[in-house]
Amino acid sequence: MKGKTYTVLIVLIFTVGLLLSACGQSAQPGTSPDSGQEMDDGEPFRYPENDKDFSALKTPGSQEAAYEYQSFFLPAVDGIDQPYVGDPMPFYEDGVYYIYYLKEGGDSFNHSIYLTTTTDFVHYTEQDTPVLEASRSGGQDSWTGTGSVVKVNGKYLFFYTGHTNASDLEYKEKILVAEGDSPTAFEKRTDWELIPPAELGQKNDFRDPQAYYDETTDTISLTVTAAQGGVARILKFTLSADLQNAQYDGIILTDPTGDFWNLECSDTFRLGDKWYITYSGQDDTLWYALSDSRFGPYSEPVRLEGKLFYAAKHVEDGENAYMVGWVRRSESPSSTQDVAAWGGNLAVQKLVQKADGTLALAPADAVLEKFSVRRELPLGSTGASIEAGSAYSYVDAFTCYERFAVTGSFTYSGGGSFGLCFDYNGKEDKYKTISVDPESGLLQLFFNQGGTLIAESAVSLEAGRDYPFTYIQEGSAGIFYIDNEAALTVRLYGVSGKPIRLFAENNTVRFSSLRQYTD
Repeated sequence: MKGKTYTVLIVLIFTVGLLLSACGQSAQPGTSPDSGQEMDDGEPFRYPENDKDFSALKTPGSQEAAYEYQSFFLPAVDGIDQPYVGDPMPFYEDGVYYIYYLKEGGDSFNHSIYLTTTTDFVHYTEQDTPVLEASRSGGQDSWTGTGSVVKVNGKYLFFYTGHTNASDLEYKEKILVAEGDSPTAFEKRTDWELIPPAELGQKNDFRDPQAYYDETTDTISLTVTAAQGGVARILKFTLSADLQNAQYDGIILTDPTGDFWNLECSDTFRLGDKWYITYSGQDDTLWYALSDSRFGPYSEPVRLEGKLFYAAKHVEDGENAYMVGWVRRSESPSSTQDVAAWGGNLAVQKLVQKADGTLALAPADAVLEKFSVRRELPLGSTGASIEAGSAYSYVDAFTCYERFAVTGSFTYSGGGSFGLCFDYNGKEDKYKTISVDPESGLLQLFFNQGGTLIAESAVSLEAGRDYPFTYIQEGSAGIFYIDNEAALTVRLYGVSGKPIRLFAENNTVRFSSLRQYTD
């Protein structure tokens, strides 16, 4: 009897051990993580002891206040007020990216223009005083608006928007200019202005000058966004280098959708043998169109990103080209209904030109490379398969650190959605998801377990094909990339210190080569 008793006890202990092990795996029915971490690349896991502890920060607002933003730059806190970045105006010279921006809040008066500089989009140096301050005594530039810097014959010219609400002034917006001997300090010129041409038939919307200097003709091409007949358009002017002459050249782009009353922050640039124009449709998304010449005619515009990456302009350094924009925020981090406030964090994405001339966005190399500490996955594996019906299936895969990058690949066979799921308050109906929906051709950010659409970007995918992806998050700001296919900027409040899950519904999805890194 004793021998049989020992045998039964051993079997029971072994069985209980298996059950406990199974409970330790985060997979739910319909999911199957691979066994064992893949280490065939020889890359070891590291276990830093300085991870920020978010367990005591119970509210999204307290988490937001604790973040130390680096790559997603924010201006320094002014007293108890957190200022934000609006409408970046990038300029590059001698290894330095000068990023001027409309500063919202803090010590900024009426969206005055401030400056931060960087050499790598990871480390930023903020200039404390404004480069161009809105006029405190009123007048045409009682508010400063978006513009651009161009170097002409050794001088730096800052074209910007002068906006006024004064009822006794004829034009609500004019293009103004300031001049400097360096890209860090400018003096406003009171002897020059550009007004809307009479044929526009309106004197209210005339903004966002983008300047380009042509050494061969010693002229400046200036594009301006404006409306004519209630339709959003982009105009072109030619200025003499001494600014003594200005010629209106006409409309170069008209909004084909009819949905927008302004095509904000337009820019043109060349990649390879193609010219591109980009703009943000008012309160919409980043668009672009192609051309064989700088100022058109252009192809039918298409969206490049979602609505949380706004007012982006291009900058290039002779090797790479980037789009520099801002990540939209919520007025209240606790909101689970929208992300709609003006201004936010700075964000930089690298432009990728595909073989057919279309564009994609990718992480800036230095931003991705700073994440070098490989972390062990709660998944217990570098791969997982999810076979999901109409109900959502989840599996714990990563941890939401203060700053991290996730890489991997996916392939799918069905039409339902799948992606990354972020725990907000422990309740499934409040989950926030970055969702790939191949049937609809969309990459989307949802709150409330798919109930509240926040932002989306178009993507065309094929079942059975393997797609690498990258996700970078710092604080509450993040960008999800399906490599060379689509990008989506997201805002995720209240998720730090909690698990990140893989999910799927009405689909069979295989995730592989999963990695997570911190810095």
